[in-house]
Amino acid sequence: MTLFENVPDRKGTRSVKWDLVHSLYGSEDVLPMWVADMDFPTPNAVTEALVSRAEHGVFGYTYTDTALHKTISNWVQDRHNWQIKPSWLIYSPGVVTTLHIAVQALTNVDDGILIQTPVYPPFYDLVSSHDRKLVTNPLKLVNNRYEIDFEDFEAKLKQGVKVFILCNPHNPVGRVWSKPELAKMAALCKKHDVTIFSDEIHADLIFDGNFHIPIASLSDEINEQTITCMSPTKTFNLAGLQASYAVIADKNIREKINDFLKKQGLTMLNTMGITALDAAYQHGKPWLEKLLSVLETNKQLVIDAFKDRQEISIVPPEGTYLLWMDCRKLGLTHDDLKNFMQEKAKVGLNDGKSFGEEGEGFMRMNIACPTVTVKEGIKRILTAINS
Repeated sequence: MTLFENVPDRKGTRSVKWDLVHSLYGSEDVLPMWVADMDFPTPNAVTEALVSRAEHGVFGYTYTDTALHKTISNWVQDRHNWQIKPSWLIYSPGVVTTLHIAVQALTNVDDGILIQTPVYPPFYDLVSSHDRKLVTNPLKLVNNRYEIDFEDFEAKLKQGVKVFILCNPHNPVGRVWSKPELAKMAALCKKHDVTIFSDEIHADLIFDGNFHIPIASLSDEINEQTITCMSPTKTFNLAGLQASYAVIADKNIREKINDFLKKQGLTMLNTMGITALDAAYQHGKPWLEKLLSVLETNKQLVIDAFKDRQEISIVPPEGTYLLWMDCRKLGLTHDDLKNFMQEKAKVGLNDGKSFGEEGEGFMRMNIACPTVTVKEGIKRILTAINS
């Protein structure tokens, strides 16, 4: 596990996570456990592929070919038991980019877009920045596990919603939606003619006993009304290389998305992103299995550390490397909770309210870091509580 214990110092690399600590938290001694990238080096095979490509020395225009399409298709089949056609693939710098393009290409001003809150903050911007109508289906926390309020879900769809943005695995609450849950959401979207935008960027990061099911894989009908967004960037810590793809079976939808990508000048990926994507999916599986073991250890460390505490409880994640911490019993206001974590505990977390009003009183912790870092974060929080 040396690869996941002795990690490089990320300071001085223009790292958002490490080099912006002072500007974000007002102090250099805050331990950053927030933004969703990992402190672990990517697989050696990826690094070697990038070095080899760099040594070539020429970085002209680079295209995605049938070999890359096949690599992606094989990965999706192997990991998620979903057989996709290479012709269904389109590429963009990132999942959020694709979602912005899809909103513009497939909806109109004032169209309703449904999201399940609390949820990844850019989802809100996807709606507001394009003058669409935000419709929320708040998730219910039942016995420390989030569930879908299906009665509210359908009631909201009836309000003229055109698009449902699904987050699976869900960020930040960590749910990996089950087949019955997915099937029910899909059936309701089919009934009310709602297109599904499915953000599945964390699809490969699944804990033992859980299984990721792409919602589009449920049936041909659902596949035809779904845009599935995936990427190796979370899985293999490649976010800075900006390479993602979408799986779109419906030709009409696919052409509309491609037309809008062209209008924005987004007609190709960068050379290094393509190189990394290809190498990761071809050779990264053994590394990923080791990573999942480390994440399992880190997850359990945090859960065990707080299981007998009254002040904070951890919502056990089924996927992602992000932990949702229920801090409401500390009895602090939103601002006081933020200040407590960064000024007293000296730990930099994502504040829950940034995920929507349902996240008030919660914090999000990134555990994709060496176990020693996780232990230090736990120690700092418990020490602050005890004092």
